[in-house]
Amino acid sequence: MAKKFMSSDETRHLTPEERVARGKAARSTTPRSSHADFSPPPKRPDPVETIEKQSATRVPELVPIRYGRMTEAPFRFYRGAAAIMAADLAETPRSGIRVQCCGDAHMLNFRLLASPERRLMFDINDFDETLPGPWEWDVKRLAASLVIAGRANGFSAKQRASVVRAAVRSYRERMRMLAGMGNLDVWYTHFDADELQQQFAPKADARRRDRWERTRERARAHDTLQVFEKLTHVVDGRRQIASDPPLLIRLEDLLPKLERDALKKEISRLVERYGQTLQTDRRFLLESYRVADVARKVVGVGSVGTRCWIILLLGKDDEDPLFLQAKEADESILAPYVGGSEFATQGERVVAGQRLMQATSDIFLGWERVLGIDGRQRDFYVRQLRDWKGIAVAESLSPKVMTLFGTLCGATLARAHARSGDRIAIAAYLGGGDVFDRSLATFAELYADQNEKDHQALVDAVKSGRVKAEAA
Repeated sequence: MAKKFMSSDETRHLTPEERVARGKAARSTTPRSSHADFSPPPKRPDPVETIEKQSATRVPELVPIRYGRMTEAPFRFYRGAAAIMAADLAETPRSGIRVQCCGDAHMLNFRLLASPERRLMFDINDFDETLPGPWEWDVKRLAASLVIAGRANGFSAKQRASVVRAAVRSYRERMRMLAGMGNLDVWYTHFDADELQQQFAPKADARRRDRWERTRERARAHDTLQVFEKLTHVVDGRRQIASDPPLLIRLEDLLPKLERDALKKEISRLVERYGQTLQTDRRFLLESYRVADVARKVVGVGSVGTRCWIILLLGKDDEDPLFLQAKEADESILAPYVGGSEFATQGERVVAGQRLMQATSDIFLGWERVLGIDGRQRDFYVRQLRDWKGIAVAESLSPKVMTLFGTLCGATLARAHARSGDRIAIAAYLGGGDVFDRSLATFAELYADQNEKDHQALVDAVKSGRVKAEAA
């Protein structure tokens, strides 16, 4: 993947001094203050049309649920409108330094996760849109999400600016720290949940420490056994997934028998074939399980309508579960602006990007291409459905807590970018002052204004009958 991050091998192996010069030179062509600017271009695409184009390839009966979720509030809209923002970001200034981008780095895509060693980590979680591109785009998506969430929580303009500046400062300072480290040290850097309190909130009061401890315990409780108890029941002596239409529907309840049997065989083959993309020891572990049941599941906001299957596998007995999620992978929303993926399938694109950006990834993370019952080939990536996941509740965050959370997100994003991009050049570009921090605080407010207009456009489209929305 190196050829996507650097213009040539010569660029990759520049001396540190040459890389510093490269970063500082980028200030001349793209001043850090220029990142404050955002104004929609005269021929900006209709945001509702952009969303409709995405929906055209999705499961038709699920699309109204997507619209229903996106109309609920500007922040919910923002989570589903990454394609709209990608087009907008393509018109903004860029330094010319590329990294592996998340592509959808809003604040709720940072969360607690389990490492293979069964330690609780904080990292980026969603990589559906990952692709090499400008590092600034991820930082701007994070910054705007903090403002939009802050507005929803009633924060003042001063409080919102403080939150964004703290998050961007954290990104900048962490990148400068990583620039001084060796390659292996950067690669091994991670954020262990047991250490986060000391690193990012050493002076937190007892109430906040207790809250953090409860958050960690809840994350550990959100594991395979918890989802097994929540989503399955025993029928006629056999464990199966419990349908909850329209959000969760067993394959047995979804299709006529002939189509159902054909798809069930294809999903069983998917599990078998996708195992070839795992490490040999993990493939051996996967092969010790058998497929017991399959269901279609509605996930997220922006992903609603994409094909997503949850697969119940059982091990030594019916009380030894493994839940896998096979999620459809389409072309990244960044592709029209930075070029397509070098990988043969979109599933491999997602997995390769995740493995590169995350400090440690799910042991069952892999990919496969599937032939659907409609005769179309579709790409999927596969991972565990739930494994020690903890997510922030944006609506419950005070200005102080959101500042701490944004600080952690900024540092995490810098660590992810430093693994693939020229961390020394990015650090030199950002510098030791707060010019970039203040610029992004301004940008984030301007983009939050645009997001509110786009959200209202979708609300109006629902009211006029142009699109149909359903609550679910």
